[in-house]
Amino acid sequence: MLVGMRYLTREELDAGLDEIRRSPSDAGTLELIVRRPHVGEREAVDEAELDVVSGLVGDNWLARGYPKPHGRAHPDMQVTLTNARAVALVAQSPDRWALAGDQLYVDLDLGGENLPPGSRLSIGSAVLEITAEPHNGCAKFAERFGIDAVRWVNSPAGKALHLRGVNSKVVVAGTIHRGDVITTSPPAA
Repeated sequence: MLVGMRYLTREELDAGLDEIRRSPSDAGTLELIVRRPHVGEREAVDEAELDVVSGLVGDNWLARGYPKPHGRAHPDMQVTLTNARAVALVAQSPDRWALAGDQLYVDLDLGGENLPPGSRLSIGSAVLEITAEPHNGCAKFAERFGIDAVRWVNSPAGKALHLRGVNSKVVVAGTIHRGDVITTSPPAA
């Protein structure tokens, strides 16, 4: 825990659910873009490139890999998105948002009913597809935001709303900007 910061209780987190549920369902906003050039480093940028091979250009996703099952970067976990309202509540301060470890912070309903796997998000000139790979709270998230925050995002309600966020892959490369409107389209039939 950072000096002067206190973790929110489960009750305080639950009290913020109504605000999170008010997130737009079909036309959101890209609030923050964060690259992770090296483990433990965060770089907020106003503009970025999304690439079908490397994900967010300048991020270490491809080089870092994923520990299971084969150590290579998981293609369905290229770019993580998290709800800006949820992270604002958990982080308590805008300068702590990037500690969540995600790349795109969006004012958009990321819940499974609104954006099931296969849904597409158009941001700037790029298109992302939501994947089925779960994005769960972990030990690092607990260290930064508290054990109640991890239990909250991993609760049945937290999982239904995807309070920890969602994984996606780039299907159309392009440029994104902080403040871009995000439009959604359902999975192909």
